[in-house]
Amino acid sequence: MTTSPPPVTLAAEGGALSSVEEAINNVFTPVSDAVAGFVFAEITVFGVTFPWIVGWLVLAAAIFTAYFGVIQVRGFATALRIVRGRHSSPDDPGEITHFQALSSAVSGTVGLGNIAGVGVAVTIGGAGATFWMILAGLLGMCTKFVECTLGVKYRDVHPDGTVSGGPMHYLRKGLAERFPGGAGKAVGKVLAAGAAAMILFFGIAGGNMFQANQTFAQLRNVTGGEEGFLGTDGAALVFGIVLALVVGAVIIGGIKSIGRVTGKLVPAMAILYVLGCLTVILFNVTAVPDAIGQIFTGAFNADSVAGGAIGALIVGFQRAAFSNEAGLGSASIAHSAVKTRRPVTEGYVALLEPFIDTVVICTMTALTIVVAQTQFWKDAQATVFAGGPRPDGVTVTSESFATVLPWFPYVLTLAVVLFAVSTIITWSYYGEKAWTYLFGKSKRSEAVYRVIFCLFTVVGSVLTLGSVLDFADAVLFLLALFNIVGLYLLAPVVKRELKEFKEYLRTKREDAEVG
Repeated sequence: MTTSPPPVTLAAEGGALSSVEEAINNVFTPVSDAVAGFVFAEITVFGVTFPWIVGWLVLAAAIFTAYFGVIQVRGFATALRIVRGRHSSPDDPGEITHFQALSSAVSGTVGLGNIAGVGVAVTIGGAGATFWMILAGLLGMCTKFVECTLGVKYRDVHPDGTVSGGPMHYLRKGLAERFPGGAGKAVGKVLAAGAAAMILFFGIAGGNMFQANQTFAQLRNVTGGEEGFLGTDGAALVFGIVLALVVGAVIIGGIKSIGRVTGKLVPAMAILYVLGCLTVILFNVTAVPDAIGQIFTGAFNADSVAGGAIGALIVGFQRAAFSNEAGLGSASIAHSAVKTRRPVTEGYVALLEPFIDTVVICTMTALTIVVAQTQFWKDAQATVFAGGPRPDGVTVTSESFATVLPWFPYVLTLAVVLFAVSTIITWSYYGEKAWTYLFGKSKRSEAVYRVIFCLFTVVGSVLTLGSVLDFADAVLFLLALFNIVGLYLLAPVVKRELKEFKEYLRTKREDAEVG
């Protein structure tokens, strides 16, 4: 599951740029291998072997779902009403609306994980991995509810009106409040510092370099590959510089600028991509019933591609976590900036994220690949089954789009670019909040971070996929180790906030009836 794909040389063979790329990878790969070795270490329970971190995420999502009475189902309608502006006022403290907070957070999760990650998942785990991705998304809705409620509850509102929130704040402040004394304060500080470090690392790797890496790979693929104009020496470097300039132009304005951009970009890119998937699915509409059958039977079929039903489950949950980030606390950074006086309202809004990201968009990608049944996907599955390397996930999805019309991968390419840019923009904000938590908040500190972040956008464009993806995967899941411990300890705080909000709604209804 964590085996790296063969090196994908993004710079041309030979020349100074290739030497730089090789030097970067020689330094980066050993670090990636060491971190991944720990995070994805396998354990065996009742004869089933799986990475311990996957079990950690699944167990937490299941426990929170039970503890909060399946809030992701019972509270879905309430969440939609809050996004539309109910139960909030323009005078509430914060920087952005509920809809902008949701758009900003979704732009950080809806990215290449939905395209490349799903392509890898249904190749390694077969069509059955889709079923487990959906289940992981549904369970993850409750985890998002918990962490984003805490994000607003323990956020810092600065004198200039800006807001800082996220796991580093609710772990430090929440645990000190819940467990008065030195122990609660000490544990909170350790967990908060660890979470901030992981957010900063993943922001640079998965939220930045991985997005730049796969965007260039797709652009090069549709423009002639190694023989096209993007296959020339220096193309990756030039692309990275242009992308960094675009990102830099947006992130200078902070979360308000990001909220305005993502509020328009996210709906547009989601509609574009879903329409593209629907076109492929409708073109192969007669294959849809069989594809749905493959998804359900493959989830429990011992003859699945890699590792049988358990292999499909593990890959499905891993890809879902990479995509929707439930349990990591990262999205609570964006949600913390919302205008509200009631923290749990943003918890409701946040539970919509995994539904949009995983249940809808990831499922559309998987169904597109399964109904298309491209020879590339079949060959890739055979290679993986034989112990060979995994394919480039973007190419798996791109080839499926190409079954409709030869030019259709250009639609996917546009979606990839939009997804990547929106993800990079949002993760720049997440990383900045982690940076200022660790190194102090000032104009100079923020400027230094933004320059560093944009430089790594360029670096990501010339790194190979294996190094970037494996390191991003490992750091992403390592963040969950710090965050979920805090969520367990602070869950009673969220339940109290939920109870108070329900009482507020009950009183409001009674007043309306009297009136």
